[in-house]
Amino acid sequence: MDISVVVPLYDEIESLPELTSWISRVMDENRFTYEIVLIDDGSTDGSWEMIRKLRQGNPFIKGIKFRRNYGKSAALNVGFEAAQGNVVITMDADLQDSPDEIPELYRRITEEKYDLVSGWKAKRHDPLSKTIPTKIYNAATRRMSGIHNLHDFNCGLKAYRKAVVKNIEVYGEMHRYIPVIAKWAGFVKIGEQIVEHRPRKYGKTKFGISRFINGLLDLMSIFFVGKFGKRPMHFFGTMGVLSFLTGTIIAIWIISDKLYNLAHRLPVRQPTDNPLFYIALVAVILGSQLFLTGFVAELVSRSAPERNNYQVEEVI
Repeated sequence: MDISVVVPLYDEIESLPELTSWISRVMDENRFTYEIVLIDDGSTDGSWEMIRKLRQGNPFIKGIKFRRNYGKSAALNVGFEAAQGNVVITMDADLQDSPDEIPELYRRITEEKYDLVSGWKAKRHDPLSKTIPTKIYNAATRRMSGIHNLHDFNCGLKAYRKAVVKNIEVYGEMHRYIPVIAKWAGFVKIGEQIVEHRPRKYGKTKFGISRFINGLLDLMSIFFVGKFGKRPMHFFGTMGVLSFLTGTIIAIWIISDKLYNLAHRLPVRQPTDNPLFYIALVAVILGSQLFLTGFVAELVSRSAPERNNYQVEEVI
């Protein structure tokens, strides 16, 4: 099979007939073998009944229904597990992504040998309250991830080589950072393609202001797990040693200063009267706690069943 189109959706009953018809037309015009995987993330507007109806008229449509709303990341992860195509295309169900982009995305994966090609909505039809925070997050993600050639990490329209979606896990709200997850998994050939951003035709956006807070927390989590997930002691141990040494040096300085004053019959004040004493005390305690945290995290990591789960590209 050439292409799997994975579409997570939540209360998108109005757009589904037009979207699936459009995808099928593009596939037939380019003579692709394909499937459309629709993941209903707990819709309450009758979207699942619409998927059943569309399936009767199009055998290439597959549907997966959640009992309740789990979020876009969960829907994508399940969709990736179900996808069978050599190239996997993801897009949103609100018709803001154009299926006409699929042939070029497919070509870049198959001919230019990209692992992942992410869409870039250079011209957006969103209010400033959404576009400005998005630019800030994208800039921060580029800096932290080292993927400097992407302008829009959160674009729903992406193309993947099959091996990518079968070797990554998307959870929480990590769908915003799939290129980062792919890079940490060893898929480093990541490209970008300018795509059309269409005005929303039906319904309303499902994301509120909380996504900006969650996005920041998820970015920090994915950066830490990706870099120190298999060696947490390198992070906590380093921070703990630095903090402990800082406190120890301050304590030695306080003791040396008191001994010097005693030897030269100078005025001496008690160490507890010196503010640096409390800074040293906190630094030593914090350093010890960080080191112990790293030690415990290392034990947990070594006991994890996926501790030796490494991505093998090829064996000859």
